[in-house]
Amino acid sequence: MGSRMYVGNLTYSVTNEQLRELFSTYGEVSQVNIIEGKGFGFVEMSTPDEANKAKEALKGTDFSGRTLMVDEARPPKSRDERGGGGYGGGRGGDRDRDSQPRREFRRF
Repeated sequence: MGSRMYVGNLTYSVTNEQLRELFSTYGEVSQVNIIEGKGFGFVEMSTPDEANKAKEALKGTDFSGRTLMVDEARPPKSRDERGGGGYGGGRGGDRDRDSQPRREFRRF
């Protein structure tokens, strides 16, 4: 396990300092980064051992009235692995305007 952790299910009012204080019980906190308005953030501990201790101790515990989700942080998936861009996209650009389905339904 690395030393950077994902922390989820946070209240929107939690601060970096509150999260730092919570995790500092388990070792030296190198960095705290809450993603504002999203309910999650990242905490980096000095060593992987400290991060593992914090994860095991805090996972599923109550913090500000919510059950914490704590796990090893993973790099974001590349855009290609995530699929289409939403809004009905994802068909790809290789279809021409006069494709087979269009020709079939044109007569109706």
